[in-house]
Amino acid sequence: MTAAQQVPRFTYHDEYTMDDIVQLKSLMKRLGKEHKVKLTFMPLLIKAASQALLEFPMINAHVNGDCSAITYKASHNIGIATDTPHGLMVPNIKNVQNMSIVDIAKELDRLKTLSENNKLSTDDVTGGTFSLSNVGAVGGTYASPMLVVPEVCIGAFGKIQRRPAFNGAGEVYPSDTMCVSWSGDHRVLDGATVARYSNTLKKYLENPPLLLFYLK
Repeated sequence: MTAAQQVPRFTYHDEYTMDDIVQLKSLMKRLGKEHKVKLTFMPLLIKAASQALLEFPMINAHVNGDCSAITYKASHNIGIATDTPHGLMVPNIKNVQNMSIVDIAKELDRLKTLSENNKLSTDDVTGGTFSLSNVGAVGGTYASPMLVVPEVCIGAFGKIQRRPAFNGAGEVYPSDTMCVSWSGDHRVLDGATVARYSNTLKKYLENPPLLLFYLK
């Protein structure tokens, strides 16, 4: 925490329309039963974030203390900030870029169980390259997440809320939205880069079928 406080940090916020993702809820519930895993929106968000990282590798990087060396990481080892009875823990899912959404869900469930029982291994909590926090799980909307140094970016997903919106004809309709917050190391990243990354993630989440054309 002390190291993170020394980093010149900026924050960026956006709002995503989650209507198409929410419509997948019944399908995800059925697939979860088939694979014997709790399939929430979070594994899909993690996979989409990884896909967007492929277009912005500088966000999946480490920087040393004096900012004299920046290392781009090929593996997407995505840390998940986890609230536990033992305090905040940030275990990471290794090589997300090579995993399916179901695989991510299973690993997320494993890490959550270990976190709650304070049994995470050293490997589980080291080697992270990029982190996410689900503040929506505790009713949060916006956040100003602290960096997990030496990582250079972290995101926080707020709760999905149903709000009135307007269509092209000016008619009001109910829409599911999610607020997203980002913090970046300003020595390495600028606001425009994080905004473009966020816009790419937004594109995938607002149009889930697009992921099918890019997943390997």
